[in-house]
Amino acid sequence: MAALDRFFAPDSTFQKRFFFLAKRFVAGKAVSEAIAAVRELNEGGMSASLDFLGEDVLERAAAIKTRETYMEIFDAIHRSGVDCNVSVKLTALGLLIDETFAFENLSAILERAKRNPDPFVRIDMEGSAVTESTLRVFERAFSACDNVGSVLQAYLKRTPADVERMIELGARVRLCKGAYNEPASIAYKEMPKIREQYMHCARGLLTRGNYPGIATHDRRLIAAVKEFVETKNISRERFEFQMIYGVRPQLQRDLVREGYRLRIYVPFGTHWAAYFYRRVAERKENLLFALSSIFSR
Repeated sequence: MAALDRFFAPDSTFQKRFFFLAKRFVAGKAVSEAIAAVRELNEGGMSASLDFLGEDVLERAAAIKTRETYMEIFDAIHRSGVDCNVSVKLTALGLLIDETFAFENLSAILERAKRNPDPFVRIDMEGSAVTESTLRVFERAFSACDNVGSVLQAYLKRTPADVERMIELGARVRLCKGAYNEPASIAYKEMPKIREQYMHCARGLLTRGNYPGIATHDRRLIAAVKEFVETKNISRERFEFQMIYGVRPQLQRDLVREGYRLRIYVPFGTHWAAYFYRRVAERKENLLFALSSIFSR
């Protein structure tokens, strides 16, 4: 692990020379590059959510640096006037160090976000080892600030209950399939079952939830959601589709052309290699999906 950490360090030779590998999926290393990518998305009729890459922080100074980077992101969003909010990972804010410390960093971000046109902050969901603590910090933050939302992963067996809890709270949820390689005891592994549970959760959020984010690149799920909202006469203003920067851009354009709201998750930062590696290492399907996306328009 130490060797990998050195390999993926921001100043490593690999990071300096091979950014082109991730350029399709990472908006850049600097805030200015990310803002330029968001502006282009806005011109295409899409909103965005900026995510500063980094996770599993084990030093307080690094977590504070992440918090301060988000302050810079808010300033850049405000100056540029782009249609954009932010996503954060609690492990990058110190969750693995101390839960209260992470909450305090998150609270500072939430307070600063209130001064931006779109004050919303999404807490990304990570591996199952931190699912409970992530939701615990979220609920603590949500009790004080309503400009924060959660992410739920459809393949986890616990998720239907978590969806009901979020509906009860009136919290905004981003629903995704989930990408971590979790054990079968807590997560469904077969795609038909994952799709079945995704739609079960999506139907609840679309009918009773608070402006859910339907996050998927799965054409079957997108078609099923379209059919459901049409059948139930659910306004397109009551939810948004969400997709990842650089993945199936033609499908993104198609959704916008059809009149659906679409938000693009835009990662950026010097820790691109670790982000790219982890996504591929988590599940072999991610590598196949990334490769197919390069050639899919």
